[in-house]
Amino acid sequence: MAKVKVSFAPSVRRLPSYLHIIRQCQGNGDPYISGTVIAQELNLEPIQVRKDLAITGIIGKPKKGYPVDALIAAIEHYLGWDESHEAILVGAGNLGSALMGYQEFQLHGLKIAAAFDTDPSKVGAKIHGVTIRSMTELEVGIKDLKAEIAILTVPSPFAQATAETLVRAGISSIWNFTNTKLKVPDEIVVQREDLSSGYALLSVMMQNRKTRILAK
Repeated sequence: MAKVKVSFAPSVRRLPSYLHIIRQCQGNGDPYISGTVIAQELNLEPIQVRKDLAITGIIGKPKKGYPVDALIAAIEHYLGWDESHEAILVGAGNLGSALMGYQEFQLHGLKIAAAFDTDPSKVGAKIHGVTIRSMTELEVGIKDLKAEIAILTVPSPFAQATAETLVRAGISSIWNFTNTKLKVPDEIVVQREDLSSGYALLSVMMQNRKTRILAK
């Protein structure tokens, strides 16, 4: 899996959207797809699409575009989606349960092998086929499952302490869905998903739309 430079982060976030469009093209039996077609579908500039795709190492052909099969393979390889990754989820609440039911993860090589929670009523049960285990088993469970990724969906006050336990148990990557900025060793990869930021952007877009309508 490629190591992402901070400057490449926006490009990486766009690649899954590109992949969806390219797969549609593949389903239609088209051997090539142009950056312009992808750009039109997503309301982007063609040069932006070409720059984004360039980070995967693939090169398009003049007047033809990109070979569809090779482009899909290049994007999946760059994203690490052509490999299998064992993950555990910590915090089987509403958000955690929803993530366990998200089928796209398995299509991209991410397998949630188990989940951990402090609620005794959940321990031993299965949510979307994932077994819920006690938090007291967390460190042993991580080592038994050989998990490398932890999806963190615990209440924010418990996030830092849980992260420290995860690091001690050998987790190398944390997908953080809490509001806490985690303090972990530099070698630990952390990706924080701030749902409030996404909603903030949506709200601003809605306000801009209303302003444009009123201005007409």
